Amino acid sequence: MAANVYASATDGGSGGEPAETRSGTGVRTAGATIDCPDVGSKLTSVPEQARGEVDKELALLDEQIAKAYQRLSASARQIQQDSGFADNAIMNPLKEKRGATLERIAIAIDRVGDRPEGLEALAACTVRDSGNQAPEQGEGQAGDGAEQPGQEQGQDGQEQDQGNNGGQAGNGPVAADFADITGVQPNVNSPRQKGNASRGTFATSCGVNENGLFNSDNIIAAPGVTNGAHHFHDYVGNQANNAFASDQDLADAETSCDDQGDKSSYYWPVLRVQNGTQEQDANSPGGGIEGNAGAIVTPKQVTLDFVGNPRDKVTAMPRLLRIITGDAKSFVNGPANANASWSCTGFEDRQLKDKYPLCPKGSNVVRSFKFQSCWDGRNIDSANHRTHVAFTDASGACPSGFRPIPQLVQRIVYDVDAPSLQDGGRTTPLFAVDSFPEQLHKPVTDHGDFINVFDEDLMGEMVDCINDGRKCGAGAEAEPGQKPTEKPTEEPAEETGAGEEPSEEPTEVPTKNPEAPQEQPTRTPDAPKDGNAGGKPGDTGNGGKDGKGEAAEPPATDKPAPEPEPSDSPADEAEVYATPSANSGEQGGSKAGTGEDSDGLGESQAVGTATSAAATPVAPPRTEPQAVGSGSLAETGAQLWPAAAGAVLLITGFVVLRRARRG
Repeated sequence: MAANVYASATDGGSGGEPAETRSGTGVRTAGATIDCPDVGSKLTSVPEQARGEVDKELALLDEQIAKAYQRLSASARQIQQDSGFADNAIMNPLKEKRGATLERIAIAIDRVGDRPEGLEALAACTVRDSGNQAPEQGEGQAGDGAEQPGQEQGQDGQEQDQGNNGGQAGNGPVAADFADITGVQPNVNSPRQKGNASRGTFATSCGVNENGLFNSDNIIAAPGVTNGAHHFHDYVGNQANNAFASDQDLADAETSCDDQGDKSSYYWPVLRVQNGTQEQDANSPGGGIEGNAGAIVTPKQVTLDFVGNPRDKVTAMPRLLRIITGDAKSFVNGPANANASWSCTGFEDRQLKDKYPLCPKGSNVVRSFKFQSCWDGRNIDSANHRTHVAFTDASGACPSGFRPIPQLVQRIVYDVDAPSLQDGGRTTPLFAVDSFPEQLHKPVTDHGDFINVFDEDLMGEMVDCINDGRKCGAGAEAEPGQKPTEKPTEEPAEETGAGEEPSEEPTEVPTKNPEAPQEQPTRTPDAPKDGNAGGKPGDTGNGGKDGKGEAAEPPATDKPAPEPEPSDSPADEAEVYATPSANSGEQGGSKAGTGEDSDGLGESQAVGTATSAAATPVAPPRTEPQAVGSGSLAETGAQLWPAAAGAVLLITGFVVLRRARRG
């Protein structure tokens, strides 16, 4: 069976001729991969005493699959010549090895608990068609005899068949793994916040891995196993993370975070541009040997924000809590645990789950993760590294028995060009995340890992900040007129201009860097900010501000007058339209019809009227001290007292004159 699947995917199954198997669209399909049951996800209960041994055996299962896939991808000619080669030389030996490993897992658990039932049924694997589309003749991948840039060699020194699954190393990606972001409809929704919502944001800044800390370990899923991930990770934060790091090692480590109280470990698979570069790991396990080839791309920006829950207050994360979000094996496991999100700057209201984005010129690739935000209240990890944490439901509620914790929202930006799909990435190279070899660099396999090593006092500050609705942490920016330690005033409901539809595009942040972390308060989907929400590349994309803290002009014709400069008292950012002052027509400090300051000297001026003749919605009046701004009572009194004194003198004189005449 394995031979038939592989043959149908690679060579048509007879005579050694190139495959001509075509889909309904006339595109040839090619490539195969190995599909094995994921044992780790099914082991939901493993006694603590057996976990170390079980984790090592699970890592061995991953290694067995990786080697079998390498053998399969390097054996195209043998499979063409011998229909039984794949089963006899690859799949049957793999089943035997897995069976022995599963038996050792069962024995390890049986020593300290109940022997798991049915593990032996998970030994068999299958060869399946990858569904990849082979390039047509002359496209530089299959059939033209040309070598891809940086074409890799198999373990046995044989040149790998680059027609199998595309890409620099023959295991992806392919053109079908990409999608034009401009053709994707907005698809991002957020739960509506309730009265007890925790609305704050705590930001931590830990760099972009400029230190170059990489390895192919995974201390969460495969502790004590070198190359347990079979792909390379970027690390920021904790600088001691490797397969053998103890909890104490993590606690004592240095950190790349600005706030030294954050020694947490944040890591994810590296992104590579498949341009033929031989990286430092080109001849290493987890690198080129296992199909992870090309130049590692350093992120342009990494933002790490912890946000609240839309229904309830959050509680502190336990120290050394481990969370894995996404599934590195989701291409063969299916999407149940997948949590990949791909997009482009300026288009982040539309997210791709199983495609890499093709971003227009001037826009950067964004990969983001929203981690699980509900904790069972007892465990810092679980046997399958999933069941101790959970996601909220669509309304923002945690499952029964779980409590809300701060949610890590991770955003990674890359300055990479859209690849030239028509020639297989020859003109502009393909890009992809590192993956297990048999997962073929599919975008759906993207995932992130987090270990909480926050100082307990700093974690307490985070919780208070989020529950109080503030913006805190290293690099966080307070609202205008608000100190990071102060609780913000409540904002009234936002309004749109006359005839203006609320925008469904995401609002970007008013910062100097257009890709800075989002700092605006969490809002309900039906009340977006005015401004360039989700604008195309080249737009300011700053969420209704011009990057200098002043209100930008909304697209409606009812252009509002400028707001006064922020003062020591909190300003209400939600007010977009000004309330006309009773004295604005007489003593307003703005040019009529322009809304510009008359002298530019930074003096407090009266809020001017709207500059358009069209009807302007009236917002609640701004509360200010009476002596601030022209037209105040103090100024009015100063201008009226001479007239009053003159009137008194005039009346007195009139009375004296009348008495003199009577006399």
